[in-house]
Amino acid sequence: MGPGNVVTSASEGAAGPGPDYARLAQRDQASIGADARLARAGVLDGWLRRLLPDTPGVALVAVGGLGRRECTPHGDLDLILVHAGVPRVDELAASLWYPIWDARMGLDHSTRTVAESLDAAHDDVKVALGLLDARHIAGDPALSAQLSRAAVDQWRRTARRQLLRLRELVEERHAAHGELAYLLEGDVKEAAGGLRDVGVLRGIGVAGVADALPPQVRAAATRLLDVRDALHVSIGRRNDRLRAQERLQVAELLGLADGDALLRRIGLDARAVSWSLTDAWRSVQRWTAAGARHGEPRPREAVAVRRPIARDVVAADGEIVLARAAVGPHPDPSLSLRVAAAAAQHQMPIARATLEWLARFCPPLPTPWPASARSALLTLLGAGTGLVAAWEACDRFGLTSTWLPQWTRLRGTPQHHPVHRFTLDRHLVQAAANAATWSREVARPDLLVLGALLHDVGKGLPGDHSEVGAELAREIATAIGLPTADVDTIAALVRYHLVLPDTATRRDLDDPATINYVAKLVGDTGTLDLLQMLARSDAQATGPAAWSGWKSKLIDDLCARVRKVLGGGQLPEPTPPDPALLAGPLPVVQVADDWVALAAHDRVGLLAAVAGCLATHKLEIVAAGTSTIGERAIIECAVNNRYGAPPDRELLAADLRRVGLDQLPLPRRLGGAGGRKPVTGAEPRVIWGEATGATLLELRATDSPGLLYRVTSALAALGVDVRTARVSTLGADVVDAFYLVGDVDRDAAEAAVLAAA
Repeated sequence: MGPGNVVTSASEGAAGPGPDYARLAQRDQASIGADARLARAGVLDGWLRRLLPDTPGVALVAVGGLGRRECTPHGDLDLILVHAGVPRVDELAASLWYPIWDARMGLDHSTRTVAESLDAAHDDVKVALGLLDARHIAGDPALSAQLSRAAVDQWRRTARRQLLRLRELVEERHAAHGELAYLLEGDVKEAAGGLRDVGVLRGIGVAGVADALPPQVRAAATRLLDVRDALHVSIGRRNDRLRAQERLQVAELLGLADGDALLRRIGLDARAVSWSLTDAWRSVQRWTAAGARHGEPRPREAVAVRRPIARDVVAADGEIVLARAAVGPHPDPSLSLRVAAAAAQHQMPIARATLEWLARFCPPLPTPWPASARSALLTLLGAGTGLVAAWEACDRFGLTSTWLPQWTRLRGTPQHHPVHRFTLDRHLVQAAANAATWSREVARPDLLVLGALLHDVGKGLPGDHSEVGAELAREIATAIGLPTADVDTIAALVRYHLVLPDTATRRDLDDPATINYVAKLVGDTGTLDLLQMLARSDAQATGPAAWSGWKSKLIDDLCARVRKVLGGGQLPEPTPPDPALLAGPLPVVQVADDWVALAAHDRVGLLAAVAGCLATHKLEIVAAGTSTIGERAIIECAVNNRYGAPPDRELLAADLRRVGLDQLPLPRRLGGAGGRKPVTGAEPRVIWGEATGATLLELRATDSPGLLYRVTSALAALGVDVRTARVSTLGADVVDAFYLVGDVDRDAAEAAVLAAA
C-alpha cells in the first residue's frame, strides 16, 4: 500500500455519504421508522466501503447504532479499524477518519488488533457490551468474524464479573438521568427505561442468563427508536432529550394526536423496558449466586424450594408462583388479585411465567366482586411499600385493567404541573401505599387505602376532577361490592380530598366561618380523620414541593378546630402571639431559619414592607398572619429560602427593625427584569369571597420573586388594610388569600392586584 492510495481514497469519500443519506434525514415521516433506519445504514455502509482501500489483514467494523443497523438521522458513527498487525495502519486509519470528520459527522473510533480489542473489552464493560453489536462493513470479513465470535465468547465467559460491574454503571446512569416513564422532558436514550437499557437487556440475553428481550420489549424499543428519529428530524440535529417545545411536532411526525399521547406512549414503553430489566437483574442475581455456590449454575428445578405463603400461592427461588393445584381449566377469578396481594405482603416479585399465565387464563371478575376478590384488593392496597412493585408487575401484563376497567384510561397519563413527579396512575398507587402508613390513625383503614387509590380518578375528564371522580369512584366501589354506606364514604373522600389542604393553606383558620364551612362539608369525625390522612398521603405522593412541616401543621390545626365543632364544642380562641412580641419597646423582631416575626406600630402597608424586606433577602413567604392588639401590629411569616444558602440572620433582623421604624427604603417592584417575572402560565385571576369581619380576595397567578410585596403594596396604596394573608405556592403557581378589613372598592382593588401580579 502506498501513500497515493491513501490520498485517493480520502478525496473520493470527502463529500460524505451523499444526497440519499440527506433525504433520509428530512423533516417528514419517510425519515422515521425501521425501514428508514435500515436505509440509512445501507447508505453509510456503501460510503464507508468506498473509503477503505483493499488491504489484506484489515477490516472496518461498526458497533453501536450502525452495528445494529439502527441509524438515527443525526447519530454518531462508532467504528473500529481491526488489523492483523499490518504496517502503516495509522495512515490507513487517517484516510478513514478524516473524510468522516470533513462530512461533519460525529465519530467514535479506535484502531486495534483483535487481541487489543478483547483486552479493552476485558477491562471496560462498556467496550465489551459494544462489541456484541460488532458488524462487518468493509475489508477482510474473516477478521471481522473472528472479532465478533471472540467478543461474544469472552462476554459469556466473563459475564458474572462483567454483569455485576454493568449493573453498577446502570444504577449510576439512572440516578443521573431519572426515570423516563415519569419525566416530562426525559432523555429517551440515557434515562431509566430508555434505549441504553435495551442494550443492557441485549447483553444479558447474549450471556444466556435470561430471555431478556421478549416481544413486548422489542416492540417498545422499536417505538422508542421511532421517537428518537422524529426528535432528530424535527430539530435537525442530534438530541435525545425530548423537551416541551418539541413535543407537538414529534407527535405529529409519529401520527399521534398530541404531546400528551406522545408522553403516554413513551412512558408506557419505558415502563415495559424498566420492568424487564428489573426482572432480568433478578435472573442475573440467581445465576451469579448459583455459580458461587456450585461452580456452575444448575437448573432452577434442582435448587428451588417451594414454600406456601397463601392460598394457591407459593414462593420458589425468591419469586411468587402459583401452587400446582391452582393451575386448572377453571381458575378462580380472584386468583390474580390474591397472587398480587401475597407478593405485596411478602415484598417478593411475581415470576414472569406466573404473570403470563394469569393474563392469559384468569377469567374476569363478576359484578359485584366476590368477597375473596374484595378482600384481596384491600390486602394488596394495605401492603404499603410492597404495593408499588406488585401493582406495576400486574400492570405490565394488563391485569390491573381487568380488575378496574377505568384504569386503562389512567395508565401513563402525564401530569404537567411541576410539583408532580409521577404519571397519574403511578401517583394513585403511591398515594395508596402512603395511606397504608396511616392505617392505625383511622377507624376504617380499608376505606382510606381505597380512597387514596381513587382520589384522582376523575382527572383528564371534562369538569372538576373531584366532582367527576366522586361519581366514578362510586361506580367502582359499587362494582367491588362495598356496602352502600361505604360507597358513600368513598365518594365523599374523592369529592372532598382537596378541601383540607386548600382550606388550611388559603384561609384564615381563626375565622369561624372557615371552620364551620369545613365541618358542614365533612359531616362527621370519621370522614374528617380519613380526609386528614388522605391529604398527607396525596401530598407525599405528589412530590417534595407539595408537602412540608408548615403545611402539615396547618392541616392538623384545621382538623383540630373542625373536630371540636363536630363534637359539639366551642371553637378555640385564636392562638395568641408569642408573649415576647406583646411586651417591650417597639419594634420587636424574631428571626429563625423558617420563621420571622415583627411587632411594630400599626400602619397601612406594614405587611407590604415586611414582604419586600424578605424578598430582598431572597426569602419566600409560605404563610403570613397579622393581628392587632391596641396600637401594636404583629406580623408572623413562615419562610423558605428561595435560592442557595440561608440569609444572614443579623442583617435580616436589622432590616426588619428598620421596617418597623418605617426607615427601610424598598423598590416599587421586585424580581426579574423590570421587576416582573415573565408570565408563563394562564392570566392571573381574582376571586372574591366573604369572611367573618372581612372581605376575602383570592389571587391565583404565576409565582415570581416579590409577588406578595407588589400585591400588598398595591393594596396599601389604595388605603386597604390586610388583616391576614395566606400564601400557597405549588411549583410555578400561587394562590394567595388576603383578608381585607374596612370598606373595600372591589373594582379598584382587583385592578390594582392584577396589575401588580
